[in-house]
Amino acid sequence: MEQIKKVKTAVIGCGAISEIYLKNMKDMFEILELAGCCDLDPQLASKTAETYGIRAMSMEEILKDPEIEIVVNLTNPSAHYPVIKTLLEHKKQVYTEKVLAVDIANARELAQLANANHCLLCSAPDTFLGAAVQTARYLIGSGLIGEVTSCVSILQRDGSLLAEKFPYTVKPGGGIGIDVGIYYTTAMIQILGEAAMVCGMAGITEQKKTHYFTKNDNFGQPYLQESETYLAGIIRFKNGCIGNVHFNARSIRTEKPYVAFYGTDGILMLEDPNFFGGDVKVILKGQTEPVSFPHTHGYAGNCRGLGVAEMAWSLRMNRTPRTNADMAVHALEILTGIMESSQTGRFYELESGFCLQPMLPKGFLGPEYAQNQPEGALYF
Repeated sequence: MEQIKKVKTAVIGCGAISEIYLKNMKDMFEILELAGCCDLDPQLASKTAETYGIRAMSMEEILKDPEIEIVVNLTNPSAHYPVIKTLLEHKKQVYTEKVLAVDIANARELAQLANANHCLLCSAPDTFLGAAVQTARYLIGSGLIGEVTSCVSILQRDGSLLAEKFPYTVKPGGGIGIDVGIYYTTAMIQILGEAAMVCGMAGITEQKKTHYFTKNDNFGQPYLQESETYLAGIIRFKNGCIGNVHFNARSIRTEKPYVAFYGTDGILMLEDPNFFGGDVKVILKGQTEPVSFPHTHGYAGNCRGLGVAEMAWSLRMNRTPRTNADMAVHALEILTGIMESSQTGRFYELESGFCLQPMLPKGFLGPEYAQNQPEGALYF
């Protein structure tokens, strides 16, 4: 087979999350060729470009460069819609940090625009491509715990603490439901498939708050909590399984986040799907203690950018990416549907759908174990 041409890639947004993306895209995935980066702060863009040996570019330069095929959008959630729309209008292939858009109508519009312009549009979270969720999908698909009849996702955190470090978390799109819950709904639909309807409650526990970090410049200043601090709901999947989600940002971080799947022959438990790895534990019928299963699939470390690489391979191999827009819209609509149910007091029937793509190859444990196995083997 002739050598696959690398995919020239640029990044928009040089904030904290960009560091691991740029490092991995440069060092871990040979299919990608980093071309440049862009930020509203030109000095930050220049510093980032110098660190990774790439070019600091303006948005206009990225749009006009015909060699740049994929643009990775790492801006804050509220900026996703206008940034992605501009990129798609210029016929760029787009991969974005989660979520596609804060509003489900805007997310649908972006997916339709991508289809109309024959562009790929993909979205994080790509953690479902990691060792833990892929292993869980393989074990559940093999029938290890029988028929899955219910599942649950639990997450709590101290949102006030996060607001001191990451101000975007109090803005629309930065709340515990949309910004974090998307990891959980994505993991659930990757294992169980499409959801049919949802209901639940979501809202803000305390809207008027005050910054309390004495070392911050905004110490003592009031601010408004504009994003949801709780989201609790029920999901009915099309396969008949019933799911429950419980997200609370007015708590403390003592209990570890988890996702659990309850089957007729056993229970499977995942650690926080915000990460690629973590234990996959199973309790089978007749047992009282969980057993940790070895990962059947690879990428257990911090592999952010894996979705970009998988998208690049999909572009070269002319196939549907695993992080495609249909999947991203469906995972988001579960959360926005629960929010709408909270407002209307009624069940919400999902309008979106997606085709579950094949798993990553079993037995590939990632670049650190590859040795004589080429990276391309993961994606063929």
